[in-house]
Amino acid sequence: MLRPLLEKDYEFVKKLLPRMTEEIFAEDLKQTSNYIILDEEAKECGLLLTTLLWEKLPFIQHLIIDESKRNRGYGSKALQDYKDKMKKQGYKMVLLSTQADQKAQFLYRRLGYKDCGALFFENTPFDQPAEIFFKKSLSD
Repeated sequence: MLRPLLEKDYEFVKKLLPRMTEEIFAEDLKQTSNYIILDEEAKECGLLLTTLLWEKLPFIQHLIIDESKRNRGYGSKALQDYKDKMKKQGYKMVLLSTQADQKAQFLYRRLGYKDCGALFFENTPFDQPAEIFFKKSLSD
């Protein structure tokens, strides 16, 4: 379901995340916890980009499923697989976020992620809806 991000994935990633530059992608390749999400036929259907905050808190930066593959459970499965990997590595919690106007927040809550804060970017260069943060204990 999840396989490591590879150099050959740039065009697919750029399709899902148009602001992705080759330079940023090259940095993302160095992270061993960035993944391409595969469908049942082992074809690319999504992207899971992560980072580690404070050397102890896995944070999901992007979970994007190709529009043609949405609502088939790939996002849920990817989150479960990632959670299992992080738990196996000894982490205690996973954090992620989404904008307040995105439907993803309902998926996260349904999967047991708990609201834990928000950032508001009004009157800034990043003017956008609030960014809602969610946490998931890995002991669940």
